[in-house]
Amino acid sequence: MEMNYGFYLWFIVILLPALALHYYRRKSGAARLPPGPRGWPLFGNMFDLGKMPHRTLAGLAKQYGPVVWLRFGTVNSMVILNAAAATELFKNHDHTFAERTITHTMKSHDYHKGSLALAPYGSYWRVLRRVCTVEMLVSKRLNETEPIRQRCIGNLMNWIGNEAWREIEVAKFVFLGSFNMLGNLMLSRDLVDPQSKAGSEFFDAMMGLMEWSGHANISDVFPCLRRFDLQGLRRNMDRDIGKALAIAAEFFKERAQEKEQQTGGNRTTDFLDVLIEFRGKGKDEPPRLQERDINIFILEIFLAGSETTSSTTEWALTELLRNPEKMTKVKAELANVIGKERRFEESDIDNLQYLQAVVKETLRLHPPIPLLVPRKAMKDTVFMGYHIPKNTQVFVNAWAIGRDPQCWNDPLSFEPERFLGSKIDYKGQHHELIPFGAGRRMCAGVPLAHKMLHLILGSLLHEFDWHYESPETMDMDDRIGITVRKFVPLRAVPKKARL
Repeated sequence: MEMNYGFYLWFIVILLPALALHYYRRKSGAARLPPGPRGWPLFGNMFDLGKMPHRTLAGLAKQYGPVVWLRFGTVNSMVILNAAAATELFKNHDHTFAERTITHTMKSHDYHKGSLALAPYGSYWRVLRRVCTVEMLVSKRLNETEPIRQRCIGNLMNWIGNEAWREIEVAKFVFLGSFNMLGNLMLSRDLVDPQSKAGSEFFDAMMGLMEWSGHANISDVFPCLRRFDLQGLRRNMDRDIGKALAIAAEFFKERAQEKEQQTGGNRTTDFLDVLIEFRGKGKDEPPRLQERDINIFILEIFLAGSETTSSTTEWALTELLRNPEKMTKVKAELANVIGKERRFEESDIDNLQYLQAVVKETLRLHPPIPLLVPRKAMKDTVFMGYHIPKNTQVFVNAWAIGRDPQCWNDPLSFEPERFLGSKIDYKGQHHELIPFGAGRRMCAGVPLAHKMLHLILGSLLHEFDWHYESPETMDMDDRIGITVRKFVPLRAVPKKARL
């Protein structure tokens, strides 16, 4: 009896208050989290998003507000759904959320460690960022490589010209042209040449890499299942990224031998030269980039550049075909500025205000990566009054922000005119238009993307008249992979518009 009495006394005086305090902390801690749908036990909100998560998440803003809390399996997630919340994130919490969420497939062959987009936030990431922004994608070097881009765009126009008056899959041609352009900028070689065995193998391996990285993976929401690789995505990625890295290694070795033998001639310095010739400055920088990191960087240039360029161009041409009065305006501007006797040149871009507005409006409605590359909280923090635990992954819904009625009049309409006379741009300063992100981890390739998008779209519109039967009934559904593309690819007929 005495022992039982002592136990109950201990329970009432010590254990019961401790349990109550623990329950109160859990309850109050949960109350400080952002609002969001309850979710299922164990699975959380995995089944709530459907096939088009950017659209589903955008719809949550009406019920829960601009900051939504979700849980995918064991992973806590916060979603930003309007420009005001994005401004708060990028202006006042950019450093706290500077880390990346890394998927299981992107850890294949340690790809994430050498990737600028995915590398851990720290000294090595800063080195990669500096190489891109200060030595590779600066105005001087981009201007020097303009003839390369012009030659490649000429080849693309010739490929399409050979198919004139026949229906073509637009995105496929643009993807091949972009891939070849990046091959010349990066490696000084054509990679879409049917005679190039290495180029064909590299292209096939990169296509596999893009496919596997675009699939949702159960291993990312339940890390305990990673060892089983239930969907086989990691095995497939290991195979294809391994092939791509092996071919990139051969490109590197050939260039190294060429430099030793000094047989480069007067060739313009390409991006591979910049990477090989890099020399670190300061104690936190490596003396030079390792061969493996250079090879990963090569893959990243192709992964980031060709897919986003082709998907954006496809959407732009789709919107113009559905809005013939906008097509008439942009083609009239091209005819007035360029004339009919020469091809589109990069120097024309600054004089084509309506074309620039078309590109901006396309990126507003159809950002290529609608949820951007996920970020991750580096520590516990308070964001807009909510408690955000360390390691929470953060999605910024650029698709929802681009259609926010608080920022845009008639947001669902394709109206390039809204950008005429406007200072709003997509270079990270205006958070209502962030297709390439913002802050310190914004896409470093924007200067090159700006040139490529306008050069390719402008050339397609200047060189050809495009025909699509019944554009008013065109399917506008999308599908998500590494980028968001049209669910039904655009197939249109090019007709030569000039001599």
